[in-house]
Amino acid sequence: MKKYLLKSLILIMVVLLGAALFAGCAPQDQGEQDQGGEEEPAEVKGTIKLAYVNWAEGVAMTNLAQAILEDKMGYEVETTMADVAPIFTSLASGDYDAFLDAWLPVTHESYMEEYGEDLNDLGYNFEGARIGLVVPTYMDINSIEELNSIKDDLEGQIIGIDSGAGIMKATADAIEKYGLELELIPGSGPTMTAALKKAIDNNDPVVVTGWAPHWKFARWDLKFLEDPQGVYGDVENIHTVTRKGLGEDMPDVEQFLTNFYMDGQQLGDLMGAIADSEEDPIVVAREWMNAHEDLVNSWLPQE
Repeated sequence: MKKYLLKSLILIMVVLLGAALFAGCAPQDQGEQDQGGEEEPAEVKGTIKLAYVNWAEGVAMTNLAQAILEDKMGYEVETTMADVAPIFTSLASGDYDAFLDAWLPVTHESYMEEYGEDLNDLGYNFEGARIGLVVPTYMDINSIEELNSIKDDLEGQIIGIDSGAGIMKATADAIEKYGLELELIPGSGPTMTAALKKAIDNNDPVVVTGWAPHWKFARWDLKFLEDPQGVYGDVENIHTVTRKGLGEDMPDVEQFLTNFYMDGQQLGDLMGAIADSEEDPIVVAREWMNAHEDLVNSWLPQE
């Protein structure tokens, strides 16, 4: 009888000890996990639709703005690449929220005249932009007026970008005003730089529609051709343009976009990083954002 009681007591102690060990190893309840574990992601505040043209500075600034809006401000961002003409049309109709690459007062003047009443100009995000015809420095010409003298070497072509771009309209005017016997070939920013690279690799003559800021000026020795008739205008600024009502709907977004400003060194650094990387531009933009925290924080709206 005593042996039976002893065995029963031992069995009860083993069961109790096992239960205690199991309780100690069991996961904490959800409330404790929330207190000591990772924070749950914040609720998305809304969706921002950014439009951009496939131009180096626009790609760089738009991806950087996307990274900041998503990572720092809690928004979801949709980006759409298009030609500049439909971008202005869609901004005016409210289909897009913002465009960070409007060149003013000359290049995109006609679009602002047509759609300006339905848009908000938040001011410039970059100063000292310029457009014109660009050639490698090894070419022995300095003015647009000299292009006809080497038209055969150029195979009768000026390498352009997308047909709706302001620089293409200005170049069509330049062909007429200077009496150039050259054809303007439409394409895109990447096809233009690819043609430029191919010509430079072979030390061949080439003329392209070019603009600064652009990473190509850091990579190759280039020069703008003189424009005695002023077809391409003076130095411009790049502006951020938004749809009407963005400030009422999302005042913090409008404040951020108003504060957003890059100087030549900053934008050139970001453009170069994107051009040299095989990663998606948004990945490079996030890395750049994290490496320039003080600058990025200075753009954020103050609560």
